[in-house]
Amino acid sequence: MAEVSIKGVTRTEFGKGASRRARVAGLVPAVIYGHGEKPLHITLPARELGVALKESNVLLNIDIDGKTELTLPKSVVRHPLKQILEHIDLVLVRRGEKVTVAVPVHLEGKHDPDGILETQHNTIEIEAEATSIPKFLILDIEGMAAGTSKHASDVVLPAGTSLVSPANTIIVHLSERSTVVEEVPVAAPAADAAAAPAADAEKKD
Repeated sequence: MAEVSIKGVTRTEFGKGASRRARVAGLVPAVIYGHGEKPLHITLPARELGVALKESNVLLNIDIDGKTELTLPKSVVRHPLKQILEHIDLVLVRRGEKVTVAVPVHLEGKHDPDGILETQHNTIEIEAEATSIPKFLILDIEGMAAGTSKHASDVVLPAGTSLVSPANTIIVHLSERSTVVEEVPVAAPAADAAAAPAADAEKKD
């Protein structure tokens, strides 16, 4: 997995006004916490942070006043419309320790073309070493038949990792296409239609 080094600056101002001024200056308010340490309030350069966060579960080496803290993004807040970074929570991690993270699931293979693939979950939670978190996991759907599902237990996990999500969590389901038979009305034969008035006339006679 990727590790990115970013220089942080300790925050001395707090509140909405201070956060707004930081964002105008191209900085993102952040908090580092975990391992029983006192939360550390800092700002990070928005551009560098945005590039780093394009990697799933990226590790951030935050340099603050000459001291480096290894962190993992825990919660990222973006503006609902502009998608601008507004705040980020970072959790302290240690090399060699295991953490629980959500990892994207990628599909490989071709399923039954008569089915419609429905994705139920794009990620699953696993436990892995903080410095060995996979970027994504593989789920093989080759030959998957219509009417069946693939579960979290079917995802291939790298060595040293374990599944945290329930094993029966449905990742994808292949629905059967509904077949609708259109009923076409059958017209009565012309001969039968002509015979009906004749039969009525005979009864009157």
